[in-house]
Amino acid sequence: MSIDKVKAFFSSLGEAEKILEFPQSTATVEAAAEAVGCRPGMIAKSMTFLVEGAPLLVVLAGDVRVDNHKFKETFHKKGRMIPFTEVEAYVGHAPGGVCPFCLKEGVQVFLDVSLQRFDTVYPAAGNDHSAIRLTPEELYRLAGAERWVDIAKATP
Repeated sequence: MSIDKVKAFFSSLGEAEKILEFPQSTATVEAAAEAVGCRPGMIAKSMTFLVEGAPLLVVLAGDVRVDNHKFKETFHKKGRMIPFTEVEAYVGHAPGGVCPFCLKEGVQVFLDVSLQRFDTVYPAAGNDHSAIRLTPEELYRLAGAERWVDIAKATP
């Protein structure tokens, strides 16, 4: 299972205690925020795209949406969401548990600057009943992110 890979990865770093598991689903931003006990923006949602047939993953704050114009300006190509039924085949995690750790080889990871306004963020940890408590800087380092990007719509 994906969560087992993520647990092994964090255990190898001595960080296993940061993984949180819940009896209830964390598959959506709202459900994850309720389970964790935080604001929806603190949920680090992983969104998967295909750009010229190659998968990429962008992690954004849970309370923002992707601005398609900014996406195209940033990646110089139009991206399309990976269909729900194909996400696991492309990235290695099923929808609801997609996270930027232990991905299939070749999946590039980018973090949106919308995460930087929080001291702590909570991405999934490989399944739809988990999260992991990290600072944005830890998330960047541990995910092996390519760089910070700004592809979110302006928040009101």
